[in-house]
Amino acid sequence: MTARTEESQAPDLLYSEAEEDLRAAVRSLLDDRCDAPKVIARTESGTPYDPQLWKALAAGIGAAGLLVPEKLGGQGAGHREAAVVIEELGRSVAPAPYLTSSVVATETLLALGTQDGPVAGLLTELATGRKVAVLAVPFSAAAPGTPTVTAALDGTPGPVADAAAADVLLVPTTDGLYAVAADSAGVAVEPCVSLDLTRPLATVTLTGATGTRLADARATRAAVRAGLLAGAGLLASEQLGLAEWCLTETVRYTRERHQFNRPVGSFQSLKHRMAQLWLEVVSARAAARNAADALATGSPETPLAVAVAQAYCSRVAVHAAEECVQLHGGIGMTWEHPAHLYLKRAKADSIAYGTAGRHRDTVAELMELPAP
Repeated sequence: MTARTEESQAPDLLYSEAEEDLRAAVRSLLDDRCDAPKVIARTESGTPYDPQLWKALAAGIGAAGLLVPEKLGGQGAGHREAAVVIEELGRSVAPAPYLTSSVVATETLLALGTQDGPVAGLLTELATGRKVAVLAVPFSAAAPGTPTVTAALDGTPGPVADAAAADVLLVPTTDGLYAVAADSAGVAVEPCVSLDLTRPLATVTLTGATGTRLADARATRAAVRAGLLAGAGLLASEQLGLAEWCLTETVRYTRERHQFNRPVGSFQSLKHRMAQLWLEVVSARAAARNAADALATGSPETPLAVAVAQAYCSRVAVHAAEECVQLHGGIGMTWEHPAHLYLKRAKADSIAYGTAGRHRDTVAELMELPAP
């Protein structure tokens, strides 16, 4: 798609029929393979990723290749469609490396602009779900910083999300971008304690590893910047899905839970809290959809749209999850109820790809306003 001109109409942020069909397919798959008891069981097993779920999502539905052109084996869709998938993954806190592989790593490779050679080959493997790749930068990184890995592929990039599920690590170095097989000699991936058990972090240590050089240092900086921008923009859709689940589940529970022979949801104070949360979720949907649309159309205002979405959606997701835990009362505090998974995901997401405060600073800079 091409960027809009200034004279064009405002973006249509409503979901298209094709997007709703995609949502229905993804939700049906997740309801079948990724309900709350199964997610909790997998986090307890130490192997949160379900290879069969990933195969069905990536290859069966074709979600992994939404951002990849058809000539490279992808679907040739866009960020709006990918955002719908991520909404549903957020709604079920699915332990799947979609955001890190099918968005951030894929967008980084696409930004290199190479239509043949190792970049094209890797994109095809990612689009068909045969491989999972992650960008080896800290999950909290909002923009490409000074690489901590040398040209000899020595260094520790930091805690990397979904590194344990990766087949390929995209490693920015002082010399450029390298594709390194995760199981090759000189690569150590050590899981570390992470708050969000459904998106584990791991420390990646490279010691004289070998890899394929994909781009020089200058192209790498631009590509990593594009990948992280897309990740931050579509992370807002994950936060939206998470907040919607928390609101829906809380409303359902307060209708069923009785106290003093009345549904607790009929108490005015709780009505006000849930009404306020509904307003926040509706606003978050507008912000998340705007960011996805800006990415899809290549709008010059994409950095602003992404910063606004992240500054707002991260707060809404945490608030929704906190209300979900509290308004479920005693059962919201138990391990068996999935509320804690949503709270942990919301908290972890709130510092992923830059904190809300950093994104507010970006908004102020882009709009030439005094910093908040």
